[in-house]
Amino acid sequence: MNLWDFPVYLLQHKLQSGEISSVEIVRAFRERISQVEGKVKAFITLDEEGALREAARVDQEGGYTGLAGIPYGLKDLICTRGMKTTCASRMLEDFIPVYDAFVVAKLRETRALLMGKTNLDEFAMGSSTEQSAFFPTRNPWALDRVPGGSSGGSAAAVSAREVPFCLGTDTGGSIRQPAAYCGVVGLKPTYGRVSRRGVVPYASSLDQVGVLAQNVRDCALVFSIIAGHDPGDTTCVNVPVPDFVSALDEGVKGIKIAYPREYFALGVDEEIKAAVMKSLKKLEELGAIVEEVSLPHSEYALPAYYLLAPAEASANLARFDGVRYGYRDLEADNVIDMFAQTRGTAFGAEVKRRIMLGTYALSSGYYDAYYLKALKVRRLISSDFDKVFASYDLIVTPTTPTPPFIIGAHVEDPITLYMNDILTVPVNMAGLPAMSIPCGLTRGLPLGMQIIAKPFAESLIMQAAYAFEQNTEYHSMKPELEV
Repeated sequence: MNLWDFPVYLLQHKLQSGEISSVEIVRAFRERISQVEGKVKAFITLDEEGALREAARVDQEGGYTGLAGIPYGLKDLICTRGMKTTCASRMLEDFIPVYDAFVVAKLRETRALLMGKTNLDEFAMGSSTEQSAFFPTRNPWALDRVPGGSSGGSAAAVSAREVPFCLGTDTGGSIRQPAAYCGVVGLKPTYGRVSRRGVVPYASSLDQVGVLAQNVRDCALVFSIIAGHDPGDTTCVNVPVPDFVSALDEGVKGIKIAYPREYFALGVDEEIKAAVMKSLKKLEELGAIVEEVSLPHSEYALPAYYLLAPAEASANLARFDGVRYGYRDLEADNVIDMFAQTRGTAFGAEVKRRIMLGTYALSSGYYDAYYLKALKVRRLISSDFDKVFASYDLIVTPTTPTPPFIIGAHVEDPITLYMNDILTVPVNMAGLPAMSIPCGLTRGLPLGMQIIAKPFAESLIMQAAYAFEQNTEYHSMKPELEV
């Protein structure tokens, strides 16, 4: 078994027992990247030499606590001091931040080793990683398929074993959907559980940093480090961070699980429905109580999201004007033309589409008709979840309505692409935590199951996910990439 095939917790054990060194681990993953990256194209920027230098320092210092000596990848809209942060956009193609995002600083403190920055849909606006300004990422399970998005590069890198874990961001499903498509574990925490400082924003009331990993235990290990209060982020909540790892073994006996009928009817593939229902039966066998419920406003989540998120994006992306940083058009005759030509040239089609949609929704005469109504729908969706969680501990649904689709199949059809988020968006609208875990295969492609909990109940999600994982084999299935 190659070192690049080991999960985080086993690499930790081998480091602490003296069986291997951090340098050996980095060299193994560098070899793996050289084997498969040309096919998968998960990374925008690689810094393998920098990771090797840091690994040598870790080995010299010893004391392999936390994630010391473990390499990882980072979605390329999370700022890194001295390393490019492009957001997969021509606008920021050469942008090098002068500071680390809070989550990066936390990982540096524990001496984790950054191998590189992963590909994404431009400014996190997309569901397939085809909207990257540089190149599409391919699904390691089938190279003609998308890996999902917008954190598709992070999911593909973990699935292809190029790194043992990655950080991504989730605005409407951008961690969970690619996790399902690539057959890995993806956690979107409660809004406010993890600091967003240093993360280039898409929609500030929806964005959240999370983890993509090979298994639930690895996810818990990483999440324990990045979670916690940041006084520099006013949206980051000051609540205790429990020991997520120690709670994993508590099982699901007596836990009440709801499955909403609407999530099994919204154009969901029959094989995905069957896989999730089979998974619910497994949880029932393990001692959980499983019952059907209703989340009646679910069908309105997607249209409301595509008013609220673009509205926030239109404000957040106003800063990219060619004046302060990023791309600047140098041929304009005046400042107004410079603004227009800079943004027209450096933003991709999907980003421009969402900026225009959001600006329209916020404009005079349309604010009440569209934006305000979407806010009211958001409240109704949140109330639906509150009613269910008054009687149940967890909600289980499919993660995606379909298996991963062929690259290019929907690139000219944005509405179909938006529909890929139909099962994940409600969670972001309500600010809840959710995790996608592998639950089956169809035609050689992975399927995902989504587990949702009330705010700050990530431990319970991981507890149930771990119980399912330990009693099934889906998490151990790996893509057969030819090298």
